[in-house]
Amino acid sequence: MMILVDTPVWSLALRRKPTDLSARERVLRQALQELIQNGRAQIAGPVRQELLSGMREEAGFRRLRDYLRAFDDPHLRAEDYEEAARMNNACRARGIAGSPVDFLICALAHLRNWQVFTTDRDFARYRKILPVTLFSVKDVI
Repeated sequence: MMILVDTPVWSLALRRKPTDLSARERVLRQALQELIQNGRAQIAGPVRQELLSGMREEAGFRRLRDYLRAFDDPHLRAEDYEEAARMNNACRARGIAGSPVDFLICALAHLRNWQVFTTDRDFARYRKILPVTLFSVKDVI
C-alpha cells in the first residue's frame, strides 16, 4: 500500500539535523526512510510546495528541490478537488475546520486507497468523520 506523506514528516526527516530529533522523531524518520526504500512514500504537489516555501537559503532550496524531484506527484484530477471540498463541508458541518491542503491530502489518500503519514493531530479529528486511514510506524518498523 502506498503512503501519502504529509509536510511535518517530510520536514523533520529532510530539514532537521538528526542530532536535533527526539527519540520519537528518529523513529518517524526511520519509518519514512523505509517507506522510501520500498517505493511506498508519496508526496502531493501542495506538500512539496509547503516544504520548499520554508527554505531560507537558495542552496538549501535547490538541494531539497532536487531531492524531492525523485518523487512523482500523483496526478490531480477534478474529482480530487471535488472530494476535498466535500470532505471539508462534512467536517465543517460537524464543527471541525481544516486547511484546504489537509482536505486535499485526505481526498487523495481516500480515492486511491492510500494511508496518510502525518504528525498533524488534526488528521485524528478528520478521521472521526472521514474515511481516512492513518499510517502507523508499527506497520513498517
